[in-house]
Amino acid sequence: MTIYFDYDKDQVIKGLRYHFLTRREIKVLIIMVNVFSIGSAILFFMKKIQPISFLIFSLLWLVLMLVIWRIMPARIYKKAATFKDKFSMTLLKDGVELANDRMSRKWEWQDFSHYVESEYFFHLYFDQRSFFLVPKDGMKDIPTTQLFRDAFRDSIARYNK
Repeated sequence: MTIYFDYDKDQVIKGLRYHFLTRREIKVLIIMVNVFSIGSAILFFMKKIQPISFLIFSLLWLVLMLVIWRIMPARIYKKAATFKDKFSMTLLKDGVELANDRMSRKWEWQDFSHYVESEYFFHLYFDQRSFFLVPKDGMKDIPTTQLFRDAFRDSIARYNK
């Protein structure tokens, strides 16, 4: 089974946000900043700290959200030439083959550590930080999407138990 796809900028940005927000270190950072921001708000309203402390934690929260939500995904999108290409992906018995006008690359199922499904993509992870986004838009119908979902789930999980 072969699919053909390219990338929609808005969907890629959302897919990259999803990746960042599922990272453990980002979750911990967000929780810590939120706890300190809430704590500073409570202490401010109890008149235990000066307004500047509350303002600093509020700004820290705002900057963190801005970086995670806007800046990091936009920078990665701009830097990666991958998101401007058109691809074909073929499911093979022992892996997947990805091709565009300039090259072709085959990955065995054991090359992937895991996969994650988000609203618009299948995220095929090679390790914790590097991954490839396979857009669901390239799959023309629900049975094709289900075929790819089943292949990723069965084949990648078989090699990474």
